[in-house]
Amino acid sequence: MTANPNTEWKKLCSKNDLIPNSGVAALYEGNQVALFYIPGYENEVYAIGNHDPFSGANVLARGLIGDLKGEIMVASPLYKQHFSLNSGECMEDAEVSVPVWPVRLEGDDVEILAA
Repeated sequence: MTANPNTEWKKLCSKNDLIPNSGVAALYEGNQVALFYIPGYENEVYAIGNHDPFSGANVLARGLIGDLKGEIMVASPLYKQHFSLNSGECMEDAEVSVPVWPVRLEGDDVEILAA
């Protein structure tokens, strides 16, 4: 992804706040974000909306991470729909998705691309 010159990376949390191979919830500009830290994986950190559109609950950070048909995803802990960590798209219903934010590790900081 090429960054727009009017955007900047902002510190969201510390790498120490993350749990390897699991998710945590963070608050960014009034939005609950589900952060996933997968050491050794392609991007290592992913950020999607924490709000599960099927249940209406903020629970995606508590979902199970896996690989479905070659796509890194999280399974909602309530109704078990799978959401791509790359696109936010629901793998069972392409018309449903959750927001996705570009994130990166910069030293010990987790940074999110601010709009």
